[in-house]
Amino acid sequence: MVAGAAALLGRQFGGRQALDAARVGVALPKPATPAKPLPAGTDLRIRGLSPFVTPNSDFYRVDTALVVPQVDPNDWSLRIHGLVDRPVELTYADLLKMPLTEADVTLTCVSNEVGGPYVGNARWLGVRMADVLRQAGLRSDADMLLSTSADGFTCGTPVDVVMDGRDALFAVAMNGEVLPVDHGFPVRQVVPGLYGYVSATKWVVDIKVTRFDADEAYWTPRGWSEKGPIKTQSRIDVPAYGDSLKPGRTTIAGVAWAQHTGVDAVEVRVDRGEWRQAKLAAVPGPDTWRQWSIDWDATAGEHTLEVRATDAHGRTQTDRLAPPAPDGATGWHAVTVRVG
Repeated sequence: MVAGAAALLGRQFGGRQALDAARVGVALPKPATPAKPLPAGTDLRIRGLSPFVTPNSDFYRVDTALVVPQVDPNDWSLRIHGLVDRPVELTYADLLKMPLTEADVTLTCVSNEVGGPYVGNARWLGVRMADVLRQAGLRSDADMLLSTSADGFTCGTPVDVVMDGRDALFAVAMNGEVLPVDHGFPVRQVVPGLYGYVSATKWVVDIKVTRFDADEAYWTPRGWSEKGPIKTQSRIDVPAYGDSLKPGRTTIAGVAWAQHTGVDAVEVRVDRGEWRQAKLAAVPGPDTWRQWSIDWDATAGEHTLEVRATDAHGRTQTDRLAPPAPDGATGWHAVTVRVG
């Protein structure tokens, strides 16, 4: 048993080394549609505040893979079939020859608790999913993309969301480097505005164009909703829960997100007092999170800080606490701190 386990670990290590070498050998083409430079003031650079761009090494990972799939890009292909006029199969080389789009997109996991860490923002590079699907010729009755990863995980994505003009990508790069193995190398999906379990398939190898009334993805029979649109949320990063502060002027800061709608306002209150408008950082568009901050004259004692966000359609996040299942957590994020 020990020898067998050692041999398995050795093969996995050797495979990972070969895959790392394959990643290094990938020459990323320049994007046909590059992202615009980030506007001034995107990152408030406050100590303890999540940076606007999440480094790849810090980006959250939530998936069902017990062992991370190791997919050689030379062997990878993407098959698109089902309710299409012309089934398509693309190799990695085929994908890299297509026009690439660069986009800043925040991803969020549906299992994220209020105030939780399963959210991050990156600059992605990939082929627009809509362009590939148009090659296949979507039939008018199709409303679901059932994607499958190399390890058999399935995900159901609404067709209309992918085809409505947003930057839904078959991504090949993340923050200027070839997609990390843990984040789906060689190719993953990135779809703004949907929780990852219905949109962000890593190591994607197959897309069946189908219908929600005909097929079911991995998480749906396990109690999660079918379509997973992201709920507006906000989080206090600093001060952290339980921090001890000195009396006087201090900064409360965090991030808020409402992907593909955008955050229009963030408000903070202390000890259930009046809501005060926070300062908002700049953003490149509606698909990313937004930093915010507000000054507070802290007085001695224990205090509760709360935050809520309002999206660009004027909808303020609800104060009703609800767990992540079946369609995402709700409620204001609150932290308790001691001053003195």
